[in-house]
Amino acid sequence: MIDASEVRQSGFRGELIQSGDQNYDEARAVFNASIDRRPLLIARCLDADDVAIIVALARSRDLPLAVRSTGHSVAGYAVCDGGVVIDLSPMKGITVDPSARTVRVESGCNWGEVNDALQPYGLAATGGFVSITGVAGLTLGGGLGWLVRKHGLALDNLRSAEIVLPDGRNVTASSHANEDLFWAIRGGGGNFGVVTSFEFDIHEGGTVLAGIVLHPAHAASGAIRKWRDLEREAREESTLGALLFHMPDDPSLPEPMRGAPVAGLGGVYAGPLEDGERALQALREYGPPLVDKFAPTPYNEAQRMADFLWPPGLHSYWKSSYLTSLDDAAIDIVVDRFARVPSRQTVIVLENYGNSAWSRVAESATAFGHRDWPWNIVVTSAWSDAQHSERNIAWTRELLEALGPYRAPGAYVNYLGGDEGEAGLQAAYGAKLTRLAAIKAKYDPANLLRLNQNIAPAQHAGA
Repeated sequence: MIDASEVRQSGFRGELIQSGDQNYDEARAVFNASIDRRPLLIARCLDADDVAIIVALARSRDLPLAVRSTGHSVAGYAVCDGGVVIDLSPMKGITVDPSARTVRVESGCNWGEVNDALQPYGLAATGGFVSITGVAGLTLGGGLGWLVRKHGLALDNLRSAEIVLPDGRNVTASSHANEDLFWAIRGGGGNFGVVTSFEFDIHEGGTVLAGIVLHPAHAASGAIRKWRDLEREAREESTLGALLFHMPDDPSLPEPMRGAPVAGLGGVYAGPLEDGERALQALREYGPPLVDKFAPTPYNEAQRMADFLWPPGLHSYWKSSYLTSLDDAAIDIVVDRFARVPSRQTVIVLENYGNSAWSRVAESATAFGHRDWPWNIVVTSAWSDAQHSERNIAWTRELLEALGPYRAPGAYVNYLGGDEGEAGLQAAYGAKLTRLAAIKAKYDPANLLRLNQNIAPAQHAGA
């Protein structure tokens, strides 16, 4: 047990939650319902000083320490058994400087909240395909979003970060201060400290052309091939994906579409609307589609357009890989496997980032890597009943195995499911893992921050 009164006496000002408290079960719940962990203490921090107190507590008692921003990680790293959770969710500060085109964001925010704050200025931040994704976790691992092809990843737009280190110090990391730490946190995840705030470059946003066209499942292969072919010449303003999913069983939908399997081609064109109409014309006319939902949309609303596909509270298991190519046979493999998906709540996403701002950043500039693989697949399996877990997990693994000849030697760390181990780290970081392990040894030699896609300190890694 942890004596909450002692924590209070140390100067902690936030909320302390323990087993037996009325809101304990709610506080320990995360996005993935398969994660059921029971921490000794959940500390909802108000500021960096609160964070430092809880870091010291975990360090002094050698307790497992988890860090939670919004709890969106499918691997469930935001909560632990028998340890302490630093819950950053009360830290919601957002400060916009429209003249400097920057925003400072505390780590309890999600991307929807950030872009809501930016929308009145006609500005937008690059990060987040759905609104509930946390700023902290997404940025530290990469930061895909609807502006990635035009403006890069969230971490490419990061100017500085405030970080509480495992030894309790509060430091700034930027291109001018603690440069090695700044390099590492841009892709290396939460291995090096607890980031309490981020400063980002932001961009013109306002109204974008956003939406999706839907095709019946029997036409999915042809529709995805059309998207693939158009992507090879796509403008940077256009960030589009190809999705396979089932429509909601919604009485407001036409009867043939209720619960129907579909292929969706959708996303955002972040440029002049008339240019977007021309650029997306071929995609929108192909088929023709069952539905064309592209329309001028405020950017903060566009960020929410896919939220319905990934609701919290389902059992989830994800697998992902970059692809060396996406030929017709690879598309057929994905479509064929989707036809036998065991859960209607599962979504498959194919992504393309080639010939864009994503690929213009030097490979050595950040810990994030693999910018030379433009195609990616992420299989986000989800289901309601825990009894169906084994079947859904097996199906997900089999799909990735079937794509073996197309899988590149690389993976996006934020899409890893948590069971990949050392192979996952190698796929995410490759040769950069050695440098990351050395930086880890400098800032967290005892590996206090190990409940993540963990990079062991160099001396522990045998380096």
